[in-house]
Amino acid sequence: MMASSKSIALGILVGSTVSAAITLLTAPSSGKELRADAKQRSDEWKVTFNNLKNEGTQLKEQITRTSKEGAAMFKELSADVKTSIDSWKRTVEPHQKNIQKSLAQIEKSLKELEEKANQKNNQ
Repeated sequence: MMASSKSIALGILVGSTVSAAITLLTAPSSGKELRADAKQRSDEWKVTFNNLKNEGTQLKEQITRTSKEGAAMFKELSADVKTSIDSWKRTVEPHQKNIQKSLAQIEKSLKELEEKANQKNNQ
């Protein structure tokens, strides 16, 4: 992302330089006016370049800050999910054992009924 910002800044700087040079060379002005205009444009370029540099630095800091905040939120969310899963396991586990016992009893009762039905049919 910083490479893209550098490319944009470089493009603006080169474009500004070329357009200023063309303007200076084609405009009818005296040497004094030409030097004053060149100095003014040079100062403007410096301001523009410094602004771009500062904005790039601010963008980099914002991305870093956002990344750190995102990592902290993810870590917090992970801890919350783990806590919820642990709580769910503690809640379900006793019922799971009761359900297994009930299923075993139902299975036993079905076998007993099946045996009684077989005995009745054999008589």
